[in-house]
Amino acid sequence: MSAEASTSEDEQLMALALERAREAEQHGDVPIGAVIARDGEPLATAGNERELRGDPTAHAEILAIRAAAEAIGGWRLPGTTLYVTLEPCAMCAGAIVLARVPAVVYGAADPKAGAAGSVLDVLGEPALNHRPTVAGGVLEAECAALLRGFFAARRSGEGGIRTHEAG
Repeated sequence: MSAEASTSEDEQLMALALERAREAEQHGDVPIGAVIARDGEPLATAGNERELRGDPTAHAEILAIRAAAEAIGGWRLPGTTLYVTLEPCAMCAGAIVLARVPAVVYGAADPKAGAAGSVLDVLGEPALNHRPTVAGGVLEAECAALLRGFFAARRSGEGGIRTHEAG
């Protein structure tokens, strides 16, 4: 994980990811949002839709990667940066590698399922043919607070979520 200081552009794009996370929360999904940008401009945005679609693969990162690939017209995503409010899981990290996303910026670390260094380091695995740069902690407090609030509401019976997992 990189310790680079975030830029205002990183913060603006993470703020957009936070908007998508809040939209995901509105339909009962864990509030995680993602943005794929090129040259500072969003190509694709998404929030988690696992509950909405009944699809275990409908993570924000996967949906954003699919939409960006469609926008570009190919499966490789050169020159892009993925912004996501929570450190990617192993599935999403694998998709990031396969899509050749050059850079990943995340908000909050995920000590239970993070695959960018917290639990696993799929994004930094030297045996893989692609390793994006990774920076964490952009708008970390806001990203973490959104997730804490969601799970606190769920524990108190206000959430209405049917699942038992966090990501």
